[in-house]
Amino acid sequence: MKKLALLLTLLTTQAAAQSSALPGDPCHITTPCALGDRSYHVREPDGWDGVTPLPVMLHFHGWARTGALPVQHQRISGHTRRRDVLLVAPNGRNRTWNFRAGSPDVPFADAVLADVAARYPVDADRILISGYSFGSAMAWRFVCESGNDVRALIAVSGTLRRQGETCAEAPQEVRHVHGLDDTVMDFPMGPGGDVLHPVKLWRARLGCGAEQALGAYQVVSWLSFDRYVWDCAEGRVIYDLHPGGHFIPHGWIGRQLDEILGLPPRYP
Repeated sequence: MKKLALLLTLLTTQAAAQSSALPGDPCHITTPCALGDRSYHVREPDGWDGVTPLPVMLHFHGWARTGALPVQHQRISGHTRRRDVLLVAPNGRNRTWNFRAGSPDVPFADAVLADVAARYPVDADRILISGYSFGSAMAWRFVCESGNDVRALIAVSGTLRRQGETCAEAPQEVRHVHGLDDTVMDFPMGPGGDVLHPVKLWRARLGCGAEQALGAYQVVSWLSFDRYVWDCAEGRVIYDLHPGGHFIPHGWIGRQLDEILGLPPRYP
């Protein structure tokens, strides 16, 4: 991903010189941006001036969906557009993702980021990778193979589970949320009922120490999260656990963006 980072910096400079996204380009929200034989969706933040470099959150959609859903979803785009974040949502082939090692969807996502940087002035130091369900597993795969320049992984209800999985690359920070009652992509309980097992891969990859249990917090009144944090030799892991099932929790993505971008926490 180092070559991609250099390319993003170059393209961002060029895009800033052009002052904005491509004028009159119909590629926006529900109209996909073509990229070879594939495509992605994009949504700008509210009130963007067309010039200021934008943090980017690339979000992988869930199984049987397309990128048109995240750019209209209140629990995803409802947060990015209020926080000056450019939301990018690639379309998976056959509405799904290949999140096995060596997946062709990894270089595709790299190409999407490069294409976005040719259209918009991008803050290359604040590239965020997100996903839900199958898309969360794909987000894990992407940062596992091309994540060294990713500011943070923001993952919801989906992991890589293969025994012996190793990651050549990793983001600066991992943020993952999972529900104990998830029966769609079953909660990956560890030996002896270890509820911290879902983020074991990243704890090992980043060289983490002992966890800090920070206790419960809420974004909305009807759902509480138990937060665990690991300070690591190569970054940090933050894990939020809730008692519910397979869904994107109200306000969770927004809270992660607030913390990552140094904004006052708010909802939505």
